[in-house]
Amino acid sequence: MNQAAELARVKARIRALTEKTVSNGCTEAEALAAAEMVGRLLERYALSMDEVELREARCVQVEVPLAGRRRRPVDACVPAIARFCDCKVWLARESRGARYVFFGLEPDTALAAYLFAVVERSIGAELATFRAARPALRGLPLRRASTSFQQGMAGRIAERLEAMARERQAGMAARPSAGTALVVAKQQVVEEAFREAAIRLVATRRQAIQPDGSYHQGYAAGDRVNLNRPLRGRSPGLIE
Repeated sequence: MNQAAELARVKARIRALTEKTVSNGCTEAEALAAAEMVGRLLERYALSMDEVELREARCVQVEVPLAGRRRRPVDACVPAIARFCDCKVWLARESRGARYVFFGLEPDTALAAYLFAVVERSIGAELATFRAARPALRGLPLRRASTSFQQGMAGRIAERLEAMARERQAGMAARPSAGTALVVAKQQVVEEAFREAAIRLVATRRQAIQPDGSYHQGYAAGDRVNLNRPLRGRSPGLIE
């Protein structure tokens, strides 16, 4: 038996042992014995329960509908959101409208959709404040300044998400080998499911950006967006 097959067998055994509980009809002695065996197997093979359960996880697609077909500054954040959430993402354009599709494990795609909504709402709120503070701007100058402001804000948010993703990966790499194995296993699950889905992606061109005063003000506003995961509490001075 090769190493991969043996590891799969061990994980299947661990999952079976975790089902040996009193509520499932086992005696307390049987449940305790099963729990002890799980602990020994996890230690022997340097596994975590997260990794064992991960192999049973299924990938899903979460769609984020978009208004209109034109590109928007917030689009610059989408690849960073996907990387931060360990997802794949693509823009789908069909008769029922344009939408972003996040592909990955269910908790990760849910987080990606949540972050997209936070970023989009935050850019809209900051843009309204930016425009209200410049009543003299009208017409084309206002549209250009607004676009530049949003590009700066989206650029900064994307930078923050990329940095947070690198920080998390570095933290996992510093953990024992089981931590690294969990990251690799998660990537394999997503990649295998994506190949099975036979989805073909096509790259798109990035928007041209010319940094100016409005861009730099938007860039500064990007630091005020709360990118924490949901239910972690609130920090003063950050946009909801």
